[in-house]
Amino acid sequence: MADQDLGQSTSSHSKDLRNRIFFTIFILCIYRLGTYVPLAGIDPVALQEVMSSSQKGLLGMFNVFSGGAVQRMAIFALGIMPYISSSIIVQLLTGVSDYFKNLKAQGEIGRQKITQITRYGTVLLAIVQGYGLSVGLESSANLVINPGIYFKISTVTTIVAGTIFLMWLGEQITQRGIGNGISLIIFSGIVAEIPRALVTTFELGRTGAISTLMIITIFIILVLTILFIVFMERALRKILINYPKRQMGNKMYGGDSSHLPLKINSAGVIPAIFASALLLLPVTFSNFSISQNETFLNISSYFSQGQPLYMILYASGIIFFTFFYTSITFNPNETAENLRKYGGFIPGIRPGESTALYIENILTKLTTIGALYLTLVCLMPEFLIANYPIPFYLGGTSILIVVVVAIDTVTQIQTRLMSSQYEQLIKKTKFGR
Repeated sequence: MADQDLGQSTSSHSKDLRNRIFFTIFILCIYRLGTYVPLAGIDPVALQEVMSSSQKGLLGMFNVFSGGAVQRMAIFALGIMPYISSSIIVQLLTGVSDYFKNLKAQGEIGRQKITQITRYGTVLLAIVQGYGLSVGLESSANLVINPGIYFKISTVTTIVAGTIFLMWLGEQITQRGIGNGISLIIFSGIVAEIPRALVTTFELGRTGAISTLMIITIFIILVLTILFIVFMERALRKILINYPKRQMGNKMYGGDSSHLPLKINSAGVIPAIFASALLLLPVTFSNFSISQNETFLNISSYFSQGQPLYMILYASGIIFFTFFYTSITFNPNETAENLRKYGGFIPGIRPGESTALYIENILTKLTTIGALYLTLVCLMPEFLIANYPIPFYLGGTSILIVVVVAIDTVTQIQTRLMSSQYEQLIKKTKFGR
């Protein structure tokens, strides 16, 4: 009877995991389908001509995060970036506004309110960016078949609806699937376009635009970059934690030791995504490089690969969000207080404030290394892209997102499997008694 119950439990856990994986794949397929549904009223031939000559700078980055939807001017052209931008604004307000601080302190209820505010912000940003997109499209000659107020209304409505639907898909993956929905949507868009990017690169080699030696060098750099990312993402700094021995009756309890693991890059891929979103947000018009306005064209030129302003802003954004996101996800004071409550202590460090300062000092050093690592990975390949006609999908940011999201998703699957095995072990122990 016991073996039968254990078998049913194992089957149930396996089925649940399998259903979650299939559900995630199904949602991602829906997203990919949406990237091929074009906006109404756009001349596809003229669009192809414009986009083929405008793949550098922010447009290329925008196209990466939208999974190629910008190039096809699909209903998901804005991608998930308005949601990410709204999340940035809300999280920044959480650090400076008393209202948002109080919401965060309210637990689950406060978290739901913050999520709702983020959604409203997403809609507002999508409306602004959608309108900017419609104006930018109309400014290009022969791109819009019937320009006017009706085109603007239909474009804004479609774009906003697509963004809201995409946000909902991401939330469904997070709740009912595997992994972080928003990250997986960006991940799937990049992965789906990588084969095309590889074909393009080999075609450039065949035509002589890039030498064979250069192509081999690029792929060696890509492989080394992937290995470096995996190493840094799995690297941990373990802080030794001791627990004192306690005598209760005739038995001695405690005296164990454990470790407090601190990742070198505890912020994950969030800083790179946030920094990219921050660069895309204020240049809704200029990022398409199709406006004939001289001011917009000048702004666009400053944000192309290899330009000092682009590099400085991108690097500054990555470093800032690395420290900012780490500060809101890990609290040394709270960790030190929890250790004190349970009797844990770091050898040679007094419990309480001294422990908090010790952990904070180590965390600051690790975060500095993590910020420099993210900056190096994201920016170093950009110089190659700036000097050679390499597709944006082979850039450092794209590779970083793909590798980190893949690691996180696999880790979640392994955690679910280990949890299932642990429950089975506990049940076997109980039945064995």
